[in-house]
Amino acid sequence: MRIAVLGAGYVGLVSGACFAEFGVNVCIVDTDPAKVEALRRGVIPIYEPGLDKLVAENHADGRLGFTTDLEEAMEGADCVFLAVGTPSRRGDGHADLRYVYAAAEGVARAAKKDGLVLVTKSTVPVGTGQKIREIVQRVRPDLTIHVASNPEFLREGNAIGDFMRPDRVVLGADSDAAFATLRRLYRPLYLIETPIVATSIETAELIKYAANAFLATKITFINEIADLCERVGADVHDVARGMGLDGRIGRKFLHPGPGYGGSCFPKDTLALALTARDAGAPIRLVEATIAVNDARKEAMADRILAALGPSPAGKSVGILGVTFKPETDDMRDAPSLVILPKLVAAGVEVTVHDPQPGQARQVLPAATRFAASPIEAATGADVVVLLTEWNEYRSLSPDRLRSAMRGETLLDLRNAWDPVAMREAGFHYSSVGRA
Repeated sequence: MRIAVLGAGYVGLVSGACFAEFGVNVCIVDTDPAKVEALRRGVIPIYEPGLDKLVAENHADGRLGFTTDLEEAMEGADCVFLAVGTPSRRGDGHADLRYVYAAAEGVARAAKKDGLVLVTKSTVPVGTGQKIREIVQRVRPDLTIHVASNPEFLREGNAIGDFMRPDRVVLGADSDAAFATLRRLYRPLYLIETPIVATSIETAELIKYAANAFLATKITFINEIADLCERVGADVHDVARGMGLDGRIGRKFLHPGPGYGGSCFPKDTLALALTARDAGAPIRLVEATIAVNDARKEAMADRILAALGPSPAGKSVGILGVTFKPETDDMRDAPSLVILPKLVAAGVEVTVHDPQPGQARQVLPAATRFAASPIEAATGADVVVLLTEWNEYRSLSPDRLRSAMRGETLLDLRNAWDPVAMREAGFHYSSVGRA
């Protein structure tokens, strides 16, 4: 079987490499010649554990190729996957579907095979599949091109495992031929009895948005419970555990912190809220989730400024971790993008450390100083803040950290450290949702 994937970004590259690992012949096409050439040399444009090895092995075995030529990529392909970006549109926050529609039109114009299956892998609002169907029918009325939806559910930092051992695979289509082709593509997952959800295109599109919005709501809910815990003397971790042991609720995504970020939750919750409002069925719970999450990032910056005292200007803060989560270099909508500019604007000297600082160097305020190690980031700091819970921070020696600092205040915004050990080391230790 042969497929083409349009877009060598996070979704396209991970999906293409994993399909190749299944034994499928995959060609990934991207409009950026420099990116394509780098991928041919084994240079991966993103950080995702294990992806470099997976790409290199399948490229060497001839199952995974890269090109800028759409017609070359589609030669002999049974399926074409659209994995292009759908960022929030400037001005109104709706998903920007220009790239999706342009890619669909390009595929239709280049198509030669009757019965080709055109699959949307990008996260798109409900109704997008219908518009794609209209595009391909207008451009190529002489061919049968089946339109389908196969949303991705990849967690950054664990994307390969999520693809190879998914909770479910969602297939949306309106023809038996499309379902048959997609089931054949995912046949390796039948061996591990992966549930296959076969439904309409509109339902598949909405499943993706509904799932992300629900998870974002769980995060936001526990963050608000954490605020209440601090006021009444409760422990948010015990509350979350007591809740999560209820099988109807579950333990995942009940971890307090500085707010959610990343490539999915912020834009998907906003797109869903706007789509629902336009459809005359507003989802007020999602609208509240968005507002509360935005406010939380601001509140975390205020918490840091308060820890510096009434005159924060000229004082020093060491920040440990700035990506939106561990095991990724992704900075999209990271809490640090709200917190650090607010600190810099207040005259605070900010030094950060992150194990994967590539993207951070491009988007954080110019005044931000980057350290080569966590201890260097803490050196001379009045306050140290744990913002992203990379594993290497969990094993830091409290005594070394304390001796490097000028002050004694440690703000753990991920609750990754033992409060007793930190206080015994001489820290004025503060965490989230614990008295």
